[in-house]
Amino acid sequence: MPADPSIISNPFAALSFIAAPAVLTNAASVLAMSTSNRFPRAADRMRAVADRLDRGGDSEKTLTVYRMQVPRIERQAVLLLHGLAGAYMALGAFAGASLISIFGTVLATAVGSYWAHVAVIAALVAGVAGVGGLIYSSVNLFHATRLSMLNIIEEGAMIRRQHSAGGAAI
Repeated sequence: MPADPSIISNPFAALSFIAAPAVLTNAASVLAMSTSNRFPRAADRMRAVADRLDRGGDSEKTLTVYRMQVPRIERQAVLLLHGLAGAYMALGAFAGASLISIFGTVLATAVGSYWAHVAVIAALVAGVAGVGGLIYSSVNLFHATRLSMLNIIEEGAMIRRQHSAGGAAI
């Protein structure tokens, strides 16, 4: 089967192999930054719950709600850490795919189509690994957000119970 000359001779084909991972590198960077910003918030939340439990002035019902949140916040932090690892892996994979694509373009002009095809396959593998990292990160972030929402729902119910005027819900 003859080699596809479009990958070698068409500069736009080479550019698309370089540009796509570069754009996805930016997406992975934004995901990593937002995830790394969420991680300290989980730590702050854990400290706030610990302070509330240490004060001890709340009703037993309220303290029970906070005690139930502790393992959720721990799990949320682990999910955020896994999400951050996935985003970093995606970032490295997309950067690698871009670099491999650049090398492939140079190899195609210097030594021929065989090495260019090898580079295309390597870049594709790196790109697929990057997409896998983004998916893994997104799934973990979704589950971490779900745990946050459970805590918010519990606290909202607790606030409505404690601060209802004459038994009417807020």
